[in-house]
Amino acid sequence: MSRPARIIVHPPLASGGRQVTIGTEFLGVAYGLADVLEFLGHAGLDMNDLRLEDPGLVEWREGGPGVWSRSEDA
Repeated sequence: MSRPARIIVHPPLASGGRQVTIGTEFLGVAYGLADVLEFLGHAGLDMNDLRLEDPGLVEWREGGPGVWSRSEDA
């Protein structure tokens, strides 16, 4: 079974949310895990085989699945 292109959940945006891409395709801005799953489903991924915690499939940049906004550290 071939794996899809790497899914990247980009760092949180200043306005909130995180961009989600597969390869070079922009899927949208997610504000939570439900959004990520919805985008991946629309992209045609089999949701029964998808594991968001699989680092071989999903790269979470600057924070894992629990981080949806930038830190307010000053």
